[in-house]
Amino acid sequence: MLTNIFLLFNQGAETLAQAAGEMALTEEAGEITVSVWELTQKGGWIMAILGIMSLLAVYIFIERYLMIKRASKEDKNFMNNIRDYMHNGRLEAAMDLCKNTNTPIARMIQKGLSRLGKPLTDINAAIENVGNLEVARLEKNVGTLATVASVSPMIGFLGTVIGMVKAFYDMSMAGNNIDIGLLSSGIYQAMVTTIGGLIVGIIGYILYNILVARIEKMVFILEARATEFMDVLYEPAS
Repeated sequence: MLTNIFLLFNQGAETLAQAAGEMALTEEAGEITVSVWELTQKGGWIMAILGIMSLLAVYIFIERYLMIKRASKEDKNFMNNIRDYMHNGRLEAAMDLCKNTNTPIARMIQKGLSRLGKPLTDINAAIENVGNLEVARLEKNVGTLATVASVSPMIGFLGTVIGMVKAFYDMSMAGNNIDIGLLSSGIYQAMVTTIGGLIVGIIGYILYNILVARIEKMVFILEARATEFMDVLYEPAS
């Protein structure tokens, strides 16, 4: 029993020594690193498509974000001035204020002012139509961003399937002379495209939700200002 334990101890010591020697050789050789560009090249044309889709997603996000930010800027005294002008009968001054204010709220109120004298239901419907048009302008290309977020993982998975088919094809052609190098290329491509598709999809999904949240906030503001304008119209009748 002691002899067996001693032999096992010696074998373990030799294994540890061998592992330590291999680690030392690895440290002397230096750590192997792979750049993002090398990964992109390995993914082939699938990675090129994912790269274009990622650039498209970033462009749409920046353009829409700045657009929504400009539209969200609101003069705190705008509605107060509109109310004062309407109470004083200065409708032309109120119209001029709306024309000189380049915001969705001003265009919506301008439409309401142009409908004065008609039934309140018609005025309210006109304001809602303009508000819907303004929201549609804010949502321009946001659907494309959602498409990028949902399609990118599927494109990455397509690259995965292509890579695995390539690997199995190389196996079938190699016959009995199967080399691990033949398999690694296809499997490598499969894994790279999967990662690329998931990264683009996750980033696109996050950017899409940021824009949707800001658009919903703008919708609430438009609804509040429309209600405030209609309240001003109801005031003389009270």
